Amino acid sequence: MGGDAMGGVTVSGLIPISKDIADPPVTVKCLVWDLDNTLWCGTLLEDGVVQLTDAVRRTIVELDARGILQSMSSKNDYELAASWLEKFDIAEYFVLPEIGWGPKSAAIRRIADQLKFAYSTVAFIDDQPVERAEVAFALPDVRCYPAHAAAGLLELPEFRPRLTQDARRRRQMYQASFRRDAARNECGGPDEQFLRSLELVMQIGRSNEEELARVEELTLRTSQMNATGVHYSEATLRMLLADPLHEVLVITMADRFGPHGAVGLALLEKHPSVWHLKLLATSCRVVSFGAGGVILRWLIDEAAEAGAHLAADFRCTERNRIMEVAYRFAGFTNQACQCLQAIADSENRGGIQLLHLEPTAQTPPAAIRLIAPNLGEAMRTGVVTSEVCNV
Repeated sequence: MGGDAMGGVTVSGLIPISKDIADPPVTVKCLVWDLDNTLWCGTLLEDGVVQLTDAVRRTIVELDARGILQSMSSKNDYELAASWLEKFDIAEYFVLPEIGWGPKSAAIRRIADQLKFAYSTVAFIDDQPVERAEVAFALPDVRCYPAHAAAGLLELPEFRPRLTQDARRRRQMYQASFRRDAARNECGGPDEQFLRSLELVMQIGRSNEEELARVEELTLRTSQMNATGVHYSEATLRMLLADPLHEVLVITMADRFGPHGAVGLALLEKHPSVWHLKLLATSCRVVSFGAGGVILRWLIDEAAEAGAHLAADFRCTERNRIMEVAYRFAGFTNQACQCLQAIADSENRGGIQLLHLEPTAQTPPAAIRLIAPNLGEAMRTGVVTSEVCNV
């Protein structure tokens, strides 16, 4: 055990500065690399030639496979540095590179803000103690690591997130989102015209055992578009999967730029007279596409076909005002109905409202191709039907 140049405590050189080692580690969502004598060996502008070790390459590739984004903040010549990243065949692994001559804390702030990541989920690795000190001072929530820790990062708990299908392709999804945003900025027409140009596809499917980790993650990371704020554990979700009265539905989206991944979750309990929507949660990334409204209209249409009313749990929080607007716009009200007696604890609900809607047939979405199961048919026949395309 020894002292870091910044006065922090290190254990095998891997504990970041400016953090109490007793604090539970928050999972890192983005690692920002310095280049010279950190990502590669050598100083590019002085040596002219640099080398990439197998250990660092392995770290880059494995962090990417774990769904941890990687960027860079380096005081260097952009074109020259970019050419060496291409030579090493690693340029594709990095998003939002910051190569220039300004303070690294400012670069990291821009990266985190553009990714919409909390600073506590960002880490920085650099060989220079003074650079780590500057970042730690300006952004105390960012974890800073010395360059020699690079090979050992994979063993640290903060770099070992739970793996899901979306995590493995997270970088590709963010890169697609950057291309999508650029296209939106270039589009001079109305939003509806742009949405049609995206060739959006929404798929609603029944979850399975392999997807439970992804479903649980959705209940944890959605807040603005979460109808109740309730977290469902993997164990609870597994029980719901086994219950024939419940539907655990996962919503994914894609467009011509690439996949959005899992963007929503619906938990539905079906009684003969009423379908109870216990949770609807969607990602903020698809709010501008009207994803929440499309899901609600599909559920309303399915319930109408089955001859059942719809009830929905809703609890107002500081962040989910948008979801309340979506429910009200879809037609849900606080009006009492005899059908609600079928729902257990319909009166003692701990602050959760039970909204009601008498469904009618809905028109399909104009700008999104929807692929979804026929829930009403499954209920009438007692069997699970194959998925159909609602167009």
